[in-house]
Amino acid sequence: MTLTSDSLEPALSVRQVLTLERVLAGEPEVVAGASHLDRPVRWVHVAEAADVGVMLSGGEMVLTTGVLLAGDEDKQAEYVRSLHRAEAAAVVLGLGRAFPSPPDVMRRAAERCGLPMVVLHRPFPFAELTEEVQSRLVRRKFAAVSLSEAVRTELTALITAGAPLQRLLDEVARHSACPVVVTNLAHRVLGTAGERPAVDDVLRDWERIARQAGGTEGDGWIRAELGGRGERWGRIVLCGYRGDTATGRLLADRAAEALVLHRMLAGAAACSWEEQSAQSLLTDLVSGVVPARQLLPRARAAGLPVNRRTFVPLVVRDGDPVRLERLLRLLGLSGLAAELADGATAVLLSLARDQDADALTARFATRLRTESGTDRTVVAAAGARAAWDDVPTGLREAQHVADAVTDSSAALDLPPVVRLKDVHLRGLIRLLRDDPHVQSFAERELDGLLYEADEDLLSVLRTYLATGRNKSRTAQLHHVSRPALYRRLEAIQVRLGVDLDDFEQAASVHIALLAHDAQQQ
Repeated sequence: MTLTSDSLEPALSVRQVLTLERVLAGEPEVVAGASHLDRPVRWVHVAEAADVGVMLSGGEMVLTTGVLLAGDEDKQAEYVRSLHRAEAAAVVLGLGRAFPSPPDVMRRAAERCGLPMVVLHRPFPFAELTEEVQSRLVRRKFAAVSLSEAVRTELTALITAGAPLQRLLDEVARHSACPVVVTNLAHRVLGTAGERPAVDDVLRDWERIARQAGGTEGDGWIRAELGGRGERWGRIVLCGYRGDTATGRLLADRAAEALVLHRMLAGAAACSWEEQSAQSLLTDLVSGVVPARQLLPRARAAGLPVNRRTFVPLVVRDGDPVRLERLLRLLGLSGLAAELADGATAVLLSLARDQDADALTARFATRLRTESGTDRTVVAAAGARAAWDDVPTGLREAQHVADAVTDSSAALDLPPVVRLKDVHLRGLIRLLRDDPHVQSFAERELDGLLYEADEDLLSVLRTYLATGRNKSRTAQLHHVSRPALYRRLEAIQVRLGVDLDDFEQAASVHIALLAHDAQQQ
């Protein structure tokens, strides 16, 4: 995208000019157009000519004593109308010899046109006002250009270094000192930056706020469109920017330029911003680092229905988030899908309270298995959650179930939707693997074999217990003779000080081995 000359032309508003110390010395009084004092002043022009409007290009604050207008009400009215047609910012009339008091004709005409009209009650050298305003405008323009180049340089350096979207947004938020939000055209939030409490305040009722503020810029809400080649695909919004509007637009435009470039350079191979947004949210939910209640505004802004809903946490091993999102849309289900750090894909379904959660989950899993063309596609699920605060626990439970199924010899015998009850002891151990008591138990029971040189014996023990202590099957799987297997089993029993023919001792070693394996993953 390109910047217009207007976006590089920071201006003072009429209201700001009237608060300048030099202006206050003239005792200014607004006599008309008081509701238009936020108009930008691009320049100050001193003019007495009645046809001054033809010499203006818009945005000027015109200073006059009215000496050529005194005694001619038609000229007075036309003077104001010509300023209005030229889109002047305001007219400032110095009271004195020509007009000892505000002329009613000019005041009424200015009010009808919506042109701010200010009178100065004390003699005031216009040259001082011109010098003050124009020096400030020049300084602001120089500062704006410097800021523009600084932002462009910093964002370009980040893009060149391969920085993620979030890093760019953090830099924009640092310069703007306000929450920054990136959305698609459907107002779904794809990324945010800024102070967390302020961002959460913005996101709490995002859709209503975004649509309400979508038409005009006000209260510091400044937008820039994202797109290229004649197609728009999103926007960046500075929410509650406290600087002047022109500088805010400049920042938003520079940010938009960088985001468009970032997306172009990332290409089709990179995750889409929608995927990154879902991944960030679901990862934070699973980790539990951020309380679920604080993530609720982000979930709502990401397009997930959260009011009076039932949530079903799922984890799919080796699932493609894009394919899963497409399947959700195909089945008419609301939800988010994203790859987690361990390669699994989390799916969070959001269902209406009157929908059958178990039936819809089974339908989703069955359709996924059919599309993948293999019975090994398994969806791990936690029980449906009626409260948003319970979602993190549910996602972690589904992750434990998925971990328990991974590499399990019984995986082919499991249903399409696997729950904690389906993985039995292995599932329980997965849930308890971080418990210090379980860790101590595993180390105590297996202490005689927990050396690198004994890895072969551990492997034999693992197979022997997994096959229900079937010696023939174990020997076959390890490609050894039965006598060789007997010698290894004898060595294992001596090292551990147990009798594997005793059911209780064998069960204890089996549980310890499951816990040990779970802790290694």
